[in-house]
Amino acid sequence: MSQSIAIHVDKADISKAAISEASAPEAGEGQILCAIESFAITANNITYAAMGETMHYWRFFPSGDDSKGIVPVWGHAKVIASHHPDIAEGERLYGYWPMGSHVVLTPSDVSKGGFLDAAEHRQGLAEVYNRYRRLNADPSHNPDFEGGRAVFEPLFMTSFLIEDQFRRNGFYEAGTAILTSASSKTALALAHVLKDTSPTIRCIGLTSPGNVAFVEETGLYDEVVAYDAIESLDAGNAVVTVDFAGNGAVLKRLHSHWADNLRYSMLVGATHVDARGGAKDLVGPEPVLFFAPTAAQAVIDELGPAGFARTLGASWVSFAKMASSLVTIETHQGAEAMRDAYIAMVGGTVKPDIGIIAQP
Repeated sequence: MSQSIAIHVDKADISKAAISEASAPEAGEGQILCAIESFAITANNITYAAMGETMHYWRFFPSGDDSKGIVPVWGHAKVIASHHPDIAEGERLYGYWPMGSHVVLTPSDVSKGGFLDAAEHRQGLAEVYNRYRRLNADPSHNPDFEGGRAVFEPLFMTSFLIEDQFRRNGFYEAGTAILTSASSKTALALAHVLKDTSPTIRCIGLTSPGNVAFVEETGLYDEVVAYDAIESLDAGNAVVTVDFAGNGAVLKRLHSHWADNLRYSMLVGATHVDARGGAKDLVGPEPVLFFAPTAAQAVIDELGPAGFARTLGASWVSFAKMASSLVTIETHQGAEAMRDAYIAMVGGTVKPDIGIIAQP
């Protein structure tokens, strides 16, 4: 029997990760066994780990050890054994996988385009994470952009949904959107969607001094400002803020500077894990945590699954045309390289112009 590997993360300290080896799982009746071919490691995955308990991310792929978790990742896999009548061995899939080499899925609601995993432990979890796409009938699939898709598409969906919420609410009567961690891939995607869909909204990116040049070169922001110059910005205009950084000190400065002219304060993930911990006694509105699956379900309920996929897909195609120019894809092969890439991402040492793809 072949071996299976997985990266087990310490739930109490997500910067600690170890390689776990076991016999490869076997597919039962109505199930399929997938060999994971490649997946992206981004700040998105660090958010999954940081919020593993509160947002139930640890439940998707149980490790068998209550103190350890397996971080979910986005990427591609091949069906290597099938006991399901509608899924063939050799078929390739795109979706949500464990950070490892193998997984068993229980397909339900199977269509030409995809299916849901009906595994018992995934019941009640967000549908957007439980749905898998069949590449032989996926209009978004580009064989030459698989790495870019895994890096950007999950982040892009979050950005698409953020812009959708703002637009539906008239940007809360603000004319400017301010994005922290502006070099992060989710922020870059949001800046693109804003430029594409809401061009009248001014978009300002905040980043560390060392990343200012890179962010400016993307051409996605109307203005790029280093964190130490926040107070130089005009506080007389109504703004919304999207905080990707999770840095309490920066958030407090934003609230203090704009005060009542800050019309909406959104929190998304955390790219600066060590500085997380909410800022207290904030001036202005109470920050609101954005949870993409809930936002996605609201749009799906309105447009239907097909309508949502069509609208998201059209916006994704627009972004994908320029996304490859934003990063250089680095491929990390093997369990040790996969673990080390995750640890580097937690530590914040991965450059913003690098996209990491792991191959178990």
